[in-house]
Amino acid sequence: MRTTLTLEPDLATKLKELARQKKSSFKQEVNDAIRAGLAATSKPSSKVKPFRVRPFYSAFRPGVDTGKLNQLLDELDAEDFRAEVEAES
Repeated sequence: MRTTLTLEPDLATKLKELARQKKSSFKQEVNDAIRAGLAATSKPSSKVKPFRVRPFYSAFRPGVDTGKLNQLLDELDAEDFRAEVEAES
């Protein structure tokens, strides 16, 4: 199929140089470059490993704020202290 294609100057220079190095035609290098580009976009890349979430199983139940464990310990100590004081009375 014959068509008109406008290339940016840097691409045209690279394709002409590639054709000269491979001793092929400019047309062939343009077609090969387009084929390679289309093939790369049509199939998913196997190089990229899919992201997987690895769950962490904790001894704490959902909803327990581990950042407030010191506060919980203080409250328990206060309850124990009150129980001791009441037992001595």
